[in-house]
Amino acid sequence: MKVSLKQSLMMAALAATVSSASLAAAPSAAPQPAYKPVTDARLANPEPENWLLTKGNYEGWSYSPLNQVTTANVSKLKPVWSSSTGVLSGHEAPAIVNGEYMFVATPHNHVFAYNAKTGKPLWHFQREVPEGIGALHRTNRGVSLYGDKVYVGSVDCVLSALDAKTGKLIWEAEVCNWEQESAYITSAPLVVKGKVLIGPSGGEFGVRGFLKAFDAETGKLVWTRYSVPAPGEKGFETWPKDGKWKDAWKHGGGTMWMPGNYDAKNDVIYWGVGNGGPWMGDQRPGDNLYLASVLALDPATGDIKSHFQYHWNDSWDWAGMNAPTLVEYTKNGKKVTGMISAQRNGRIYWLDRDAKGKISYNKSEPYVTNTVFKSVDKKTGRPTYNMDAKPTTGETHTYCPSLWGGKDWPYEAYNPQTGMLYVPYNDNHCLTLTGIIQPIIPGQWSAGADINKLDLSVKPGFDHIGGIQAWGVDSGKVEWTEKYPTSWNFGSILTTAGGVLFAGGTNDKMFRAYDAKSGKLLWSFPTPSGIISPPSSFSIDGKQYVAVVSGYGVDAQWIQGKMHGLAGWDEKVPEGGSVWVFALGE
Repeated sequence: MKVSLKQSLMMAALAATVSSASLAAAPSAAPQPAYKPVTDARLANPEPENWLLTKGNYEGWSYSPLNQVTTANVSKLKPVWSSSTGVLSGHEAPAIVNGEYMFVATPHNHVFAYNAKTGKPLWHFQREVPEGIGALHRTNRGVSLYGDKVYVGSVDCVLSALDAKTGKLIWEAEVCNWEQESAYITSAPLVVKGKVLIGPSGGEFGVRGFLKAFDAETGKLVWTRYSVPAPGEKGFETWPKDGKWKDAWKHGGGTMWMPGNYDAKNDVIYWGVGNGGPWMGDQRPGDNLYLASVLALDPATGDIKSHFQYHWNDSWDWAGMNAPTLVEYTKNGKKVTGMISAQRNGRIYWLDRDAKGKISYNKSEPYVTNTVFKSVDKKTGRPTYNMDAKPTTGETHTYCPSLWGGKDWPYEAYNPQTGMLYVPYNDNHCLTLTGIIQPIIPGQWSAGADINKLDLSVKPGFDHIGGIQAWGVDSGKVEWTEKYPTSWNFGSILTTAGGVLFAGGTNDKMFRAYDAKSGKLLWSFPTPSGIISPPSSFSIDGKQYVAVVSGYGVDAQWIQGKMHGLAGWDEKVPEGGSVWVFALGE
């Protein structure tokens, strides 16, 4: 789920300080920097000096091969430039860099382009947010690059292609009809072989999840892949076919609201599928494919090659929207091609994959407390449930972790040098829900639970909530842990060839650098707001830079208010978006 209170989101929208008119700022009179077109080859093998993809590479590593900044000198990092976006609410997009061009998407349908070296504004684009839109979030998780274009999804369900040098609108395509379907976009697109892939949010509004592919040059729709099968399609047998809930598949959730990963060598896409809708699984009895799953897809057609479902009949809003990180790991003494993922349900999964995209379960381990799973089958990964912790219509149940899971949407990171997966996690929190039946009305909440009665709780005597865990991909064990006693962690992680790990995500507004091998804190810097965007790194003229966008809001902000009542934490964290770029000082 992607839940936040509507009231706070509306206030954030009203407080945004930038005009709501759709515009692209004209470039300055000074000559624009040269722009190198982004090709399939460059996306498959990004140059270390650029950050062309949301997670740095197709494999989803969130890893920079740059090594000028090291554990020995990271303490000398200094701000090079910063720039306010003038926008409130949660900033969740990384800085995407190609040459001297930096692109940052923000809430409320903005895209800003800067000179990555100097911070000079190059252009600004904004698409008007329609009145009356019911989106829970008006955030944006980033842009994608291809050719000479920048691609961005808007909260009103439109995919726009912009001229990378000027910000001029080239084409736009409707991904969904927000008024009729109640879907909206927060995801960054992913470009694969000339196709722009994107899926909307809206699992709490009766949406049937899907992913669409558009021609990168023309904007023409190429294919659509629904995550919930229709009658006659494989997997439909896992949905009720008759009785009171026989049409549950039509609004079953499974939104594909985060960018996937891509095996360029074997031409297979891996995409995560979100939570069930409504949340109460007894309102759609069955395993409910392909909710809370990872799908292997053919990029040419969108056809499903294989899948793995993390848990059946999702009833906890434990969305599987984050695609696993593509890695190799040791199995029975040999290196195998696989993928690894810390899922919202509180377990880390090691999955095998072959050249044709067939996915099979290897093993999984708990990384936070889970009161729902009684056992997990060692061969299939299928869990059995403690029914006292399974939300049900007309009953009240408590479960841990809460709907925000062991890890929400923020990205984990993999460092091939340390062999570790770094997980931004949250533990010691639970949720109490009472299941109800809600009508499905466009633009209205219909999750099967009262949005004003999401009863978050913390374990008595808890010593922390958020933190970072470093897992050995081969060993399957935790190598080190960093705990945050008075903060959740809503921040993605960046790791580098210099042996450094960068992370925000805390309510104290700090941007931190750790030793990736030991977890030792090496450097920190206070930003004006909390950081919930992924850091990125790039290099210009031989100098390595580290960039991060500060700007607290949405779920992190809502939970901060809850923690004020539960544990006495400060009620508010300052809002306000700003881009920060650092490099080594003298």
